[in-house]
Amino acid sequence: MLRRAGVVRVLVLQLLDAADGDELAYGSWLIERIREVSGGLVTVNPNTMYPLLRALEDEGLAEGSWEHPVRRSRRFYRITPAGVAERERLRADVLPALDEVATAVAALRDELAS
Repeated sequence: MLRRAGVVRVLVLQLLDAADGDELAYGSWLIERIREVSGGLVTVNPNTMYPLLRALEDEGLAEGSWEHPVRRSRRFYRITPAGVAERERLRADVLPALDEVATAVAALRDELAS
């Protein structure tokens, strides 16, 4: 359900927006942060993350730049104004889905606790 809701996409855009000069966003950092903020409930592997980052660039939602432009190195990403708008649109879709999951988990917990 969460995957269909676009939670990974919105999390990536959220984290790109939250990253600053001290904490530049790159693929493996995003993978780790998503694991951290979700308490391990959402995991993303590199085969998912890097195509997603390329798609966000192609769609104009993120911009990437190489750490060392002359040689292959880490690629740092930042959100674009269009990415901010897309994040807000996705948030409106994802937050109700997260509420549904929270309600279902609470019901399961209540059932098992009784």
